[in-house]
Amino acid sequence: MACPVCDKRKAARFCPAKGEQICSVCCGTEREVTITCPVDCPHLLAAHRYEDEHPRHLPQQTPLLDDKVPSEVIHTHQQLMAALAFSIAKFCVSQPEVADTDVLAAVQALAETYRTLRTGIYYENPPDGRVPRQLYAALAASISEAKEKQTERTGFSALKDSDIFYLLVFLYRMGLLRGNGRPRSRRYIEFLRSQFPQAQELKREESHLIIP
Repeated sequence: MACPVCDKRKAARFCPAKGEQICSVCCGTEREVTITCPVDCPHLLAAHRYEDEHPRHLPQQTPLLDDKVPSEVIHTHQQLMAALAFSIAKFCVSQPEVADTDVLAAVQALAETYRTLRTGIYYENPPDGRVPRQLYAALAASISEAKEKQTERTGFSALKDSDIFYLLVFLYRMGLLRGNGRPRSRRYIEFLRSQFPQAQELKREESHLIIP
């Protein structure tokens, strides 16, 4: 039987996303590109293990790469960092179609907004696309909520726009390194979800995946 993807090679590997056999070449080239793979697909997991053994190298022209993130900012604002990571993971649970590329677009756009804020100028440029825009708004709301809570406790907010900028840069770079660059990949999303194993809001339904 010919592979239904390329219609050339022999179909010899079951694809749970398509529910049928495809060839190994198409599995490798179309995985997370044109095929939306379930996160527990054994072929996908094997590919991710290989990627873990061969870390990505970010090109020099990568956005936000030249900004040095002070380690003390990450240490001081660990709680806010966790809150932002949780907000991303929670948003992605409610939006099954979201991919790492959407998350990166939202985080990058919000970081660029805070880059202007720390200079005293407010220039907002939300990302293109419905899903990245919604996540952008959700993260902005999380930051506003954190500022409000801190003001209620102490009478003022110690959160500087420059610190928020660095936290967003850190999340963005982490996403680049944890992901693989494929347009339908959810590697970074799954990594963030795994950081909160006790959170019921992030629980995924038990898989009923059966490999013939």
